[in-house]
Amino acid sequence: MRAVHNIEPVFDEGSEILILGSFPSVKSRETEFFYGHPQNRFWRVISAVLDCDTPVAVDEKKNMLLENHIALWDVIESCDIEGSSDSSIKNVKVNDFSRILAKARIKRIFANGGTAYNLYRRYVGGDIVRLPSTSPANAAWTVERLTEAWSVILKNRSGLV
Repeated sequence: MRAVHNIEPVFDEGSEILILGSFPSVKSRETEFFYGHPQNRFWRVISAVLDCDTPVAVDEKKNMLLENHIALWDVIESCDIEGSSDSSIKNVKVNDFSRILAKARIKRIFANGGTAYNLYRRYVGGDIVRLPSTSPANAAWTVERLTEAWSVILKNRSGLV
């Protein structure tokens, strides 16, 4: 089934880090915000890395990211996908990252998992750092291990809060 990305990127002129997922899950598309499935550990991991309370509301999530100079989006604008399965992704159309890169001062781009990393490398090219996926499908990684691995993003921000 053809699916279209329905979530606007989170960024502003102060964003220095760009974190990219592959494509929103069914639950995220329903809630119209990133990592909307309660089993996804993204918000717990990123708030632990930033030493913040885990945000609940969309506005809290956006504010936490922007206050910490982090932009968030996905690699894919539209694709054929079965449910939320990254392995089923076909016929990819990539997002236009120039809208972020022209306004923000992105120093480093990180991929949330292998699919985002591989899609970015294949369709966009350029430098990107692969981080372990926060998806519940990546059950081998605990929240603690993910937090430790994801802490690398702190080394790439100048505006620590």
